Amino acid sequence: VQLQASGGGLVQDGGSLRLSCAASGRTFSGHSVAWFRQAPGRDRMFVAAIKWNSRHTYYEASMKGRFTISRDGAKNTVYLQLNSLRPEDTAVYYCAADPSVIQSNLRSQTAYGRWGQGTQVTVSS
Repeated sequence: VQLQASGGGLVQDGGSLRLSCAASGRTFSGHSVAWFRQAPGRDRMFVAAIKWNSRHTYYEASMKGRFTISRDGAKNTVYLQLNSLRPEDTAVYYCAADPSVIQSNLRSQTAYGRWGQGTQVTVSS
């Protein structure tokens, strides 16, 4: 499966964006799909994940309540809704997918074999 991330941009403090991760080549069926982000000078970190078949969702604790991950089966796309954005949310956001992620590794970037190209989110103060 190939992943295409989009939807990033420049927003003001408190604004919202919706990121999209579209799959091509095959469907997301059976996959776990996650979003990670990497701020300048910092390590890539887990944001959220969804299990495509069960629709179970998982979040980095500090982002739960502001960010929402969801999926659209008809469009074979996973979304990440970003609300109440803060300057510290500025980062490149990456989507990743893999059919073999086990529960204990869901938040680990090494569990995901397919990655999109990243989309820049910039939040101005």
